[in-house]
Amino acid sequence: MNAIYLSDIPRLVTALAEWCACLVYISGNPRRLRGPRLWGVLGVGLAAQCLFLILTDGLRLLFWLPCMIVAVGLMLLLISLCCDIPPAGAGYCTVRAFVLAEFAASLEWQLYSYSVYALGWQGDGARKGALFWTILAAVYAAVFGGMWWLENRRADPRAATALRPRELISPALIALACFFLSNLSFVYSKVPFTSSELTDIYNIRTLVDLAGVAMLYAYHVQRCELYMQRELDAIQNVLQNQYTQYRQSRESIEAINHKYHDLKHQIAVLRSEPDAARRSAYLDGMEEEIRDYEAQNKTGNSVLDTVLTGKSLYCARHGIELTCVADGARLDFLDVMDVCTIFGNILDNAIECELGIQDREKRLIHLAVYGKRDFLVIRCGNYCPEPLQFRDGLPVTTKGDAVYHGYGIKSVRHAAEKYGGTMTIHDQDGWFEIRLVIPLEKK
Repeated sequence: MNAIYLSDIPRLVTALAEWCACLVYISGNPRRLRGPRLWGVLGVGLAAQCLFLILTDGLRLLFWLPCMIVAVGLMLLLISLCCDIPPAGAGYCTVRAFVLAEFAASLEWQLYSYSVYALGWQGDGARKGALFWTILAAVYAAVFGGMWWLENRRADPRAATALRPRELISPALIALACFFLSNLSFVYSKVPFTSSELTDIYNIRTLVDLAGVAMLYAYHVQRCELYMQRELDAIQNVLQNQYTQYRQSRESIEAINHKYHDLKHQIAVLRSEPDAARRSAYLDGMEEEIRDYEAQNKTGNSVLDTVLTGKSLYCARHGIELTCVADGARLDFLDVMDVCTIFGNILDNAIECELGIQDREKRLIHLAVYGKRDFLVIRCGNYCPEPLQFRDGLPVTTKGDAVYHGYGIKSVRHAAEKYGGTMTIHDQDGWFEIRLVIPLEKK
């Protein structure tokens, strides 16, 4: 049976497998490069992978492991250059791509060697060449095409890449274990879990690599589920926090209203006393401020009034000009918590942006709520001098830990989609605007 296997796997077969595996994970992640630049980098990566593995073919066993490390480094470099993902995410994709490439190369060469022996073509170079490329194309199309289909079934590819460095330890250990077990027989043939028969050696390598691919994919699926659950929990926390803020603001505003009501009576008493013109003018100003306060944020929706009043007071204390034109009656079909979520989050994000602007005259926020035909339109814009980066239609959070932030905007989008609406974001000429369009309920 040893005669079945013509030689060890050619380095060209391994190089092609490693490049194709990288291509699978590059296609499933946000890309840093597009168009001709992307294909140019991919072409250079393929040439570098093939050239390195071919030139290092035939080296002594001492250099085998360092050469494999360099080959994995080339895969990591290619993924990092093409994908817009953090270093830990690139490492995670590289680990999975390496094990997948090992399996594809081993399976292809095992099927090719067995086919040559079964057909009796050991000495027929022309037929062997045609058979080699046919089996290589079929196996690589099945393995890498199948994995590409499985990867793209996941709803959110960021679940695979939004991980912290310490979370890379588990998949890396799985890959290392599979690599050493699958290649141990080529180095030591008289230790446990090895064999001296080439047939057994090739079977062990292929089956162990297949097990590695399966384990890493199962780990990936579990990560996706945990990530989505964590995201849903975070959004739910945002919803609850906004509702809690609304209730606190409502209680505070009611207390303030009682206080102002008492102050109005106190002013009336003061006016009945003989007083100087300056004090009278001062009291006139106080009374005017009270009337302005009572008149503001009367939109026709008590929940929106409460949220706006709390945000308006905060903006006034921090030199932010907040203007609002809102037909609150249009919001009556929305749940109280959804109103808190939508307006609380979009105003919080706008306020956070304006606080970073040094020139207070440019701290501007405008909110509009109105009906247009059969739709409710909510628009909130604010001055934003720095251009933002977007991913999946959402601005990338500027906070240090991007994995656990950015849920405010997601919760707004979730609330809009709950009523069959959509959310769009525009960033142009120093003005950031978020727009929600929600179908109005038919009466």
